[in-house]
Amino acid sequence: MNIALVSCDDLPGWEVDDKPLIEALEKRGATVHRPAWTESIDWNQFDVSVIRTTWDYHAQKDAFVQWCKSVPKLYNEAEIIEWNTHKSYLRELEERGTAIAPTVWINAHETADVQKELLHFGSKKGFIKPQVGACASDTLRFTDTEYELAQQFLFDNEHQDMMLQPYLQSVETEGELTAVFIDGKFTHGVQKIPVKGDYRVQDDFGASDMPYEFNTEELRTMQETLRTVPQYAHLLYARFDYLRGDDGELLLNELELVEPSLFFRHSEYSANCLAVAILKRV
Repeated sequence: MNIALVSCDDLPGWEVDDKPLIEALEKRGATVHRPAWTESIDWNQFDVSVIRTTWDYHAQKDAFVQWCKSVPKLYNEAEIIEWNTHKSYLRELEERGTAIAPTVWINAHETADVQKELLHFGSKKGFIKPQVGACASDTLRFTDTEYELAQQFLFDNEHQDMMLQPYLQSVETEGELTAVFIDGKFTHGVQKIPVKGDYRVQDDFGASDMPYEFNTEELRTMQETLRTVPQYAHLLYARFDYLRGDDGELLLNELELVEPSLFFRHSEYSANCLAVAILKRV
């Protein structure tokens, strides 16, 4: 069995999170390959291709989606990937009952009155980010004394779809709370805390992470959200990322269905579950 764990051309040498998954697959008789999605190869040579560390896709999203559509037996499937690569999916999930942070959706070549919107939020801090992005790229945290800065930031990014939200202060203390699902079932939770004063929860920026326990009601809500995803029954993996609102409610910040880190360092069980789920699809 030839399994492709699809990556990118310049994967950092420190990235070893998939090591438990590779070991679990090899233990079950699979031969694991790690080609970059941009390689000119025959993808039919693999029994299954699984997107794992294609961390450069956001810079060429359209090409990436077309590549997904061309690969046989790809997971997650191309239809899911296309839907999930643009954060407007959060708007759809909100319409179906999922709680997210209040958001102003700004189309490319349009703008918004930052001061007016922040006053409408009733917040003294705001946050701007792109609707297509990764690893906190093109983001801005600002206060109610920095309206001109934020307005200029929007102007400088008018070539892309953007989002304006109140800044959720909990990201600096509690951090981002992550729940990993494999084949539709919860496997483990992770708490990601940025360095003091920062909001970026990626370990690229020095953030720390540790196991986290979600309660039964929170997990039930996640299952309900999954059932609203297109082709949800075909999902191989999913990662929920939450921030806590000022009122204590968990707000969905991201539902990662493309190339999420799955934090196998906190759950060998999860790596084994994914290996079994992959081989089931051969």
